[in-house]
Amino acid sequence: MEFKDQVVMITGSTGGIGKACAERYAQDEAKLVLLGRNKKRLETLRSELKLGEDRCIICSGDISDESYVIRSIEQAMESFGRIDVLVNTAGISGPSVLAEDYSYEDFKACYETNVYGTFLTMKYALPIMKAQKKGAIVNTGSSSGIRGYDLESAYGSSKWATIGLTKNVAAENPDTGVRVNCISPGWVDTKMMAQILENYAKMGDGDPSVYYNTSPMGRAGAPEEIADGVYFLTSEKASFINGSNLVVDGGSTIG
Repeated sequence: MEFKDQVVMITGSTGGIGKACAERYAQDEAKLVLLGRNKKRLETLRSELKLGEDRCIICSGDISDESYVIRSIEQAMESFGRIDVLVNTAGISGPSVLAEDYSYEDFKACYETNVYGTFLTMKYALPIMKAQKKGAIVNTGSSSGIRGYDLESAYGSSKWATIGLTKNVAAENPDTGVRVNCISPGWVDTKMMAQILENYAKMGDGDPSVYYNTSPMGRAGAPEEIADGVYFLTSEKASFINGSNLVVDGGSTIG
């Protein structure tokens, strides 16, 4: 119950990993600020968590929209008066195509959500956490941001950028009481993974294995396994961890 009554803001909260994180912190009786694109799905998640508006607020919108991020931060402060944890799981994969076949719009969209959205939430949460002299931020990288993969020029490079952004911001906060870290999943059993495999199948004449291999452990990860890593990084057990990238990929990037 380390996070009992602490305020945890989660972006992409209705996605596979985001939802698992919301459930993990709800078990600790944290107060939640849930962000996502779809208001109805946010309302459904709050209902599933069995939390009232006094313990959980929802903010629907596009994470790459600065006004939406500002509004969400303001709502969190009006409702709870502080933000203790920020978990950025909002992300999109983009098409699975060769670099030369990527449209500029699709490439930009990956960066707008995966990088700019992460930047915006940190930009507006950091002053609050610094004033509190306490806070923990976890951003979502990927094994695609550590090594190159076919058909992922936009997604993979956006995750390289997210990992770098995390380290830069952590370097600015060595003694403010705010820790900034990153978690990099490998393949995780989510709707995003299913969509990517469907795209891989199209590019591989119906066979996704042309581009897809499971981890050396022989399976994809579960969203809950990533949420456990996020929980650890925001906990006091990780009090000396800042600017790190925790890789949770079943060994896919061993070498």
